Amino acid sequence: MVKFGLRLDQNKASDYPPDAYVDYAKLKEIIHVLSKKKLAGADPTTREVSLTAPPPTNAAGRQLTSADSPITEEDFYNCIDSNLSKVEAFTLQRVTDLRADIAIVEKEVNALGGITEGKEGEVEAIRQKADDAAKSFLTLEKYVNINFMGFHKILKKHDKNLPLHACKQFYINRMHNQAWVRGDYSDVVVRLSAIYSALRNDHAAEENKDASQSFLRSTTKYWVRTEDVSKVKYAILKHLPVFLQKTSTGESDSQLTNSVYFDNDQLELYHGRLDKTPGAIAYRLRWYGAGDPKMVFCERKTHRDTWTGEASVKERFIVDESEVKSVLNDTYPIEEKRAEMQAKKGATEAEVDDWEILVREMLQVVQVKQLVPTMRTQYMRTAFQIPFDATVRISLDTNLCMISERGYDTEGGAKWFRDPEKQLADNEITRFPHAVLEVKLELGGANSEPPQWVTDLQNSGMLYEVHKFSKFIHGCAVLMPEYVRSVPYWVDDASIRDSVLRSGGGRILVPADSETGVGPGANELYNHLLPFGNIKENKLNNPGRTANTVSLIKSGKGDKANGLMTTGDKYYADADVTDEEQLFNASLQGCCEDTCAGWLFPFCSGMNEEVLAPTSVQKIEPKIFFANERTFLHWLHAGVTLYTIAAGILAFASDTHSIGAHWYAMALLPISLGFCLYALHIFLWRAEKIKTRIPGRWDDSRGPLILGSILAGVLFVNFMMKCREIQRYNEMMAHEL
Repeated sequence: MVKFGLRLDQNKASDYPPDAYVDYAKLKEIIHVLSKKKLAGADPTTREVSLTAPPPTNAAGRQLTSADSPITEEDFYNCIDSNLSKVEAFTLQRVTDLRADIAIVEKEVNALGGITEGKEGEVEAIRQKADDAAKSFLTLEKYVNINFMGFHKILKKHDKNLPLHACKQFYINRMHNQAWVRGDYSDVVVRLSAIYSALRNDHAAEENKDASQSFLRSTTKYWVRTEDVSKVKYAILKHLPVFLQKTSTGESDSQLTNSVYFDNDQLELYHGRLDKTPGAIAYRLRWYGAGDPKMVFCERKTHRDTWTGEASVKERFIVDESEVKSVLNDTYPIEEKRAEMQAKKGATEAEVDDWEILVREMLQVVQVKQLVPTMRTQYMRTAFQIPFDATVRISLDTNLCMISERGYDTEGGAKWFRDPEKQLADNEITRFPHAVLEVKLELGGANSEPPQWVTDLQNSGMLYEVHKFSKFIHGCAVLMPEYVRSVPYWVDDASIRDSVLRSGGGRILVPADSETGVGPGANELYNHLLPFGNIKENKLNNPGRTANTVSLIKSGKGDKANGLMTTGDKYYADADVTDEEQLFNASLQGCCEDTCAGWLFPFCSGMNEEVLAPTSVQKIEPKIFFANERTFLHWLHAGVTLYTIAAGILAFASDTHSIGAHWYAMALLPISLGFCLYALHIFLWRAEKIKTRIPGRWDDSRGPLILGSILAGVLFVNFMMKCREIQRYNEMMAHEL
């Protein structure tokens, strides 16, 4: 492992002064000197001092003087303080300069007047300046992160060598209250988004009200490391505008979102959603913005299996916060609201009927299933979308936490979420260590494939796909471990283990000394789906993977261990190669082609080796298992048929003593055997693909071609031999005549 001091020196930005970084070497030297002095800790019980008493002595009875060492513990504190002030001042100055640069770009964009046609050169120059500003921001974030890590490591080293003078927790809390750590610079993202949107000349699309059109809708969820959040935002806003949120301090790129999920004492809804039972629902009340809720969205999500031809749906209606109690107590004035919708909002009869059916069903399910507030999710959501264009919609949730809503009196529905002024116990809240990215695609017609930039983002190594991840399921499993009968597969992931333990959910985790590193059940077979691996085989430093990233392995780029750069290596890479060039270089992408051994013997190839954390998980439908069996039987049937024909030809050839027939039959026999072996081989290979859900193609496009060509060749030779025999027979008959 590379020591942090060396990594710090190697990854300093070339355009930043070297002394702008934390003086890690000096702080380390101070700790080294102090550790040799073996300082004694102060007596915490002493309440009085004397101005005339002699100073303390060492173990030899000798008074310590400045001649022993000019360095004291106070020097370490002063050095830490000065370094913190230096990093904070430099960060704030760079942010000020960055905002000034963006202001210049904004003036140039405004000068275009919204007209980009015929000004391609000017637009490209402005885009380059915007790219430079964005990359400067990413460089600054790298600077902040590497200094933040440096302070963490030096404070940890201090407390380890000088345990009687521990100070890490004090300085960590202090750093989190300083502007260079807690500062919100989302305005930079908002302004860059507006610049790119103007250069793209984005316009709101026409709202599509034709529900009869056929679209392929897909939703995929990913985990994103905190250190990669800004880079992911930048990669997206170059193609999609940020949906701006109004706040008390102006416009922001994110909005606080709260969702209270309801369930009963048996956690019926939790287990239904976890097991993906057809018709399983999730019931929640959601509101947006800080402070007390004013407008509340009553939402119901219903699961449907896609292989049945149905699609999962989300339905909701809006109520005022004062009406929530009547919704939960089944006293909501439906008839009065129905008349109001028709009179004031001009809703049609059909729209009102659909609304009434939804409201009655949602009010009824609360009473029938005895639903009560169970768990609340809270996060900051950043949304990216062109208005009324649902082709690509992306949301990024940061600062995600789940809060237990059990253990307080609901007062008959009057209280349906915890008092935010009361402090939460450790086992009442769990803070999720990653951001959650959700990509929604609606493809149809000419747009049957996702945009290339979406594919590039998925293959960038910054996204870790988590199949069917649910905040509701995760929160219930962690905060109510004594009530759940089963847990989601991702709880065994190495990266979230500490957060689960801090929240008191250790009983749902596998013991640290487990031989397999995963709990019983699905993860015993599918543990490769864990984004960061399990505790025995963790992949905490590996980038996310899709099918295309195998080409990265073959390209030889990255570290020496596995042929790929880790996320940390990419993050602290040399300034000569930017993160954008590393993560979005088209030359590093491409299709994954097997070698000769791969397509001749796919089951024995290296495609199943898990050297990376997977991001792309193939969708599995129940009928695919039977389809694999049917394909196996069809190939086997073809092989048996060829064998039967060959055996019959051999039997007749023995009676006629035809040498050509013998050779023809003997040629068909190994081909028939090849068909049978190939059928078994492909069946096992594809079954392994289905079991592990390895992304990529699951068909063999070359094997059937080779077998078919060989069979066609034998048939052609036999045809030519028969033609030759007919020719000889005709010549013989002509000679006799």
